[in-house]
Amino acid sequence: MDLWRPFPFEVTVYEKFFGRLSHLNLCVTNAMREDLAENWCIRAVTVYDKPASFFKETPLDLQHELFMKLSHTYSPFQSCSAPSDPSVERSAFTERDCQSGVVRRLHGRPALLVSSTSWTEDEDFSILLGALEKFEQLTLSGDSLPSLVCVITGKGPLKEHYRHLISQKHLRHVQFCTPWLEAEDYPLLLGSADLGVCLHMSSSGLDLPMKVVDMFGCCLPVCAVNFKCLHELVRHGENGLVFKDAEELAAQLQMLFLKFPDPDGKLNQFRKELRESEQLRWDESWQRTVFPLVTHK
Repeated sequence: MDLWRPFPFEVTVYEKFFGRLSHLNLCVTNAMREDLAENWCIRAVTVYDKPASFFKETPLDLQHELFMKLSHTYSPFQSCSAPSDPSVERSAFTERDCQSGVVRRLHGRPALLVSSTSWTEDEDFSILLGALEKFEQLTLSGDSLPSLVCVITGKGPLKEHYRHLISQKHLRHVQFCTPWLEAEDYPLLLGSADLGVCLHMSSSGLDLPMKVVDMFGCCLPVCAVNFKCLHELVRHGENGLVFKDAEELAAQLQMLFLKFPDPDGKLNQFRKELRESEQLRWDESWQRTVFPLVTHK
């Protein structure tokens, strides 16, 4: 049993005292750097989080392997119809000619939307559920929109609460899947998806969601709920979109998925921007940004 445990106030005092004595302090946003300077009298250098090297776009053949693997457990990944040719292997999104090995995307396939979460109060998934209900209404009204497969990964205390809410939804054009993925499958899923959605609200307003960093590493366009310093990562209208509520998110889903998959649509424009931008990886960022500071000291 611990005989003594510092209270948060004491921890803060120690951090302020020793932070001022250190030769080098690092932080993850400019907003955090400014807060440290103003409220703590601590000088720091901003070093943005970067994705690991294995977060990247997934080749089509590996996408198919992942979809077939997940189809054994999760029905949204299963094909709606069996191929007429027994030598063809089909998922909900792709099919593979087993003789030639050629993989192609299915015509009329659903769009794959991915969101990752720790299922805590920091993320209000009722926003996403509300937006998807509105998306369903738009689809039924005749808009040229695809069906959606919404995959929400992760585990946490509120998972069963939201799974219960999802089970009460009876949507014709939106299917839900809440898997706990193997570690090696998560980056493959991000690299296979059409859109990422982030519902993380920073409690401090001073840090950025790592899940968006990883999605961007996979060149996956993102819609993210807005908060104080999110603009340091998501540039609205350039590499993704920000929203404040279910109404805004539903409108963004309608705009992004209209006439899906449209090679000239906004969704592909975002992906092109991510591909062409300088996507530094964590080790490269450390070498460029942190290592010179450490060696200089």
